[in-house]
This record gives sequence, structure tokens and C-alpha cells, in this order.
Amino acid sequence: MNKEELFKEFEKYKKMGLHIDMTRGKPSSEQLDLSMPLLDALSSKSNLTSKEGLDCRNYGCLTGLKECKELFASILDVSPENIIVYGNSSLNIMYECLSDAFLYGVCGSTPWSKLKKVKWLCPVPGYDRHFAMCEHLGIEMINVPMGDDGPDMDLVEELVKDPDVKGIWCVPKYSNPTGITYSDEVVRRFARLKPVAKDFRIYWDNAYALHDLYDDGDKLLEIFSETKKYNNEDLIYEFTSTSKISFPGAGVAALAVSSNNFKDIQSHLGYKTIGYDKINQLRHVNYYKDFNGVKRVAQLQASILRPKFKLIEDVLEKELKGIANWTKPNGGYFISLFVPGQAKEIIEKCKECGVTLTASGCAYPYHKDNDNSHIRIAPSYLSMEELKTAIVILCLSVKLLK
Repeated sequence: MNKEELFKEFEKYKKMGLHIDMTRGKPSSEQLDLSMPLLDALSSKSNLTSKEGLDCRNYGCLTGLKECKELFASILDVSPENIIVYGNSSLNIMYECLSDAFLYGVCGSTPWSKLKKVKWLCPVPGYDRHFAMCEHLGIEMINVPMGDDGPDMDLVEELVKDPDVKGIWCVPKYSNPTGITYSDEVVRRFARLKPVAKDFRIYWDNAYALHDLYDDGDKLLEIFSETKKYNNEDLIYEFTSTSKISFPGAGVAALAVSSNNFKDIQSHLGYKTIGYDKINQLRHVNYYKDFNGVKRVAQLQASILRPKFKLIEDVLEKELKGIANWTKPNGGYFISLFVPGQAKEIIEKCKECGVTLTASGCAYPYHKDNDNSHIRIAPSYLSMEELKTAIVILCLSVKLLK
């Protein structure tokens, strides 16, 4: 189409009064329906006593049910002794770890609230909620470019020589929002990292551990066993949850840490709670049974998501080949579109037609995408029909502004 034809097509969509929200990576109703049997996993006749003899209706069990720890250990390929089970949100665990560091320090270090400055490494583009937490707590964020195999490790290894640098965000498998998985070499370099700050921690947000779109999905090297080779286990906080496998608002989240970190975190945990929701932990264990049960549901989730990702890739290939670049992930929840110098304007153009995308710059600290390049595409929540309309409008907007 020439520009005049493109404009007419765009005006047609503009008059349709659409309201299509593609801002977040939420599971669709069809995905949520898969987990409805979870609500029947416990009944008034169910055995509500844990493996260790605890009545799950009552107080206690600060760090989680043994059987739930075993379930998460199988997902992360770590020992159950490394697992602390929390409530429904891994994001909440991350915030707690950060706030505890400000209040108490990390494993006996100076509380961050008493330091003049706290800095954090942020692979970009990255997860907006990670960056929002840092900004809220007054942590200075430093951009680290992402490559096809993970963060720029030469830069990471240089930056951790600064004692003010206390951590780094990592989404190692199907990273939000690019969908890339860290290579074995990147994982190994993280495992042997030697930051100057003894209270430096890698926040390893393994949110998409089981979110493969295909049977031959990406393989992520397990980092805990790698850190042991360098006596470096204390470096890792690994987070995960069932949020996009069961219910985002009523799943279970967990943290995997070394024994030293476990003791440190547990020393503060008892002042916050007597124990998290054991009924929900038991419900998930009864429903999934084991790793294979979780994997089965994850594969059903993938069967719903796979056609949506293919639709987007097919439309982008047809409409924007040679005009823009985009990622082609094997799993996760997002595709990143790169249109240098025009992302903000394209997002605003889509809004004219009633298609709302994630705000410009959201995948960068302080919302500063210096190249004005990145657009995050979240396929999961929309129907196939809505999704096709949204992507066609996005492509039209790109071509109109070129």
C-alpha cells in the first residue's frame, strides 16, 4: 500500500471505536479455566494434615510445607532445604528482600538505609515492575545492555567492582520483555561473579521456568549447582511462582537460597507472619502431585499461547520485514518490537485506534528509552480476533510513520 491507502485503512480502524488493552502479560480466561479443578483439590473430607503432622488449618510452619517445598524444588532443580514458600506473589518476595536489606542489612552487613548510596544493575530492556521497586526505594539504577545470550557480562563484571553496587535483576529464561534465555556461559559467569560488595545479590527471577511454547524449548543452566563450584552459593536469590500456571491472584510463590541466606531471611520472617497460607499450599500439592503434574498444566497453557505468538510473528513477517526488528522467543509472555527513533510515536498512533500498548520507555529505568526504539507486545490476554486487529493496527502505525 502507498501512504494514502495506509491512511485510509488506518482511518477505517479509527472509526471502529475499539478498546483493546495489550498493556500487561495477563493470562486469558481460557488459560485460567485450566486451573478451575484446583478449587476442588480440597474438601471438607480432605486430609488437611501435612507430611510433618501439622493441621494446615492452624498456625505455624513459617517457611512452608515440606511437600510444597519439594514441589518447588523439582521445578527449580534445587534441594527442598533451599526453599522458602511464601504467599501468592514472587514480586512481593523481591520487595521484602529489598526492604529487609534496607532495614537489617544482608547477612550481617550494614543496613542499606545507613549507606549514602545504593546502586543496582538493570539489564535493558527489562521488567518494568523491577525498575519501579528500585525507583520507589531510591536505589540508583544502572543500565546494562541485553544481548541475544543475556546481559553484557563484561560490563557486569566491571560494574560490580563498585562497592555501592548491591545487586542485579535477572529474568534468565524467556526474559521479560525480549523472551531471550541466558546462555550457559552467561550463567557460568554469573555463578563465578566476584562483586566487591559482600551483600551483593543476584535477584534471579525465574518466572518463566516452565513456560515453553514448544516441546524443545530453551534450556537454562541451573545456577545453584554452578555457584557451588566457586563457593559462591550466597550470591543467589532465586524467585518463582505458580502465578501463570494456576491463578495469578491465588497461586503460590517461593524463594530458593543458600543455607546462610535462608537463616538470615528466616531471622526476620517470624516477625512478619506466623506462617503463609498452608491451605493454598496443600491445595496446589494435592492438585499437581509432582513436577509432571505442573508440567502437564504448563503444556496446556502453551497450547493456548502458541497460536497467538505464531499469529504475531506471521503478521510482523508479512508487514514489517525490512522495516523493523523483533524477537522470536520460544516461550514466556512477550515479544519485543524495535523501531529506532519512533516507538513513542507508534504507541500514541495505536492509541488513536483504541489499541493500548505498554507505555513508551517502560522497559527501561526511569522510563528512559534513549533510542526511542522498544515496544513490548503482550499476546496472552486477548482473543485471536482482538490480537490480529491489534497487530494489524500496530503494523499500520509503523508504516505510516516511516
